[in-house]
Amino acid sequence: MSAGEIFWDVVPYVTLAIVIVGTWWRYRYDKFGWTTRSSQLYESRLLRIGSPLFHFGILVVIIGHVIGLVIPQSWTDALGLSQHAYHIQAITLGSIAGIATLVGIVLLIYRRRTRGPVFLATTANDKLMYVVLVAAIVAGLATTLLGSGLVGEEHNYRDTVSPWFRSIWILQPRGDLMAEAPLYFHIHVLIGLALFALWPFTRLVHAFSAPFGYLFRPYVVYRSRDVAGKGQLVGSQPRRRGW
Repeated sequence: MSAGEIFWDVVPYVTLAIVIVGTWWRYRYDKFGWTTRSSQLYESRLLRIGSPLFHFGILVVIIGHVIGLVIPQSWTDALGLSQHAYHIQAITLGSIAGIATLVGIVLLIYRRRTRGPVFLATTANDKLMYVVLVAAIVAGLATTLLGSGLVGEEHNYRDTVSPWFRSIWILQPRGDLMAEAPLYFHIHVLIGLALFALWPFTRLVHAFSAPFGYLFRPYVVYRSRDVAGKGQLVGSQPRRRGW
């Protein structure tokens, strides 16, 4: 077994351990820091543009990664989706989502750097997080371009990277498969692992407590404070004395 195979067998578990222990530690000892530290009060115009672009773009990117890494090629073949059709939709949607995510994060970084109050609220931890996050997005776009065959030779990652990813979760790591992937996939995965290792210790941790409950909460009932059209507000009338 080569050093590369051992590396791809071990490092994912180290990263996973950091994510689990780091998240537990953050929740146990830094509950008040479990926040995005919103800076909307300081500036909202650029935020209204950059934040939706980034968040919706990254959501599509994540969904694309889940489909590409978790679902075996045999399943899509059984559904009648050819490799060519899968390849075209993956490149198209992945490129659009990746570019939207990159534009969004660039706008957010520009806003954070050029708006005084927002910049003053930026920590060294934030700066490191932005660097690794941008590197991951750029590496992902480059991997899409290089692996698609538009530049260089096409590589079907569902024969190497995807089986390796699934092997990690069933505790039967196949580092040899990842070692066979091209260098640009190695770089992309390494940056992704670094990002996940940093995740619990940055503002990105707020993703683990996304307010999904808002999608299913009941309607909020608003009641008029006007009493029978008399122009009096509830609570403004004198209270009757008890006994």
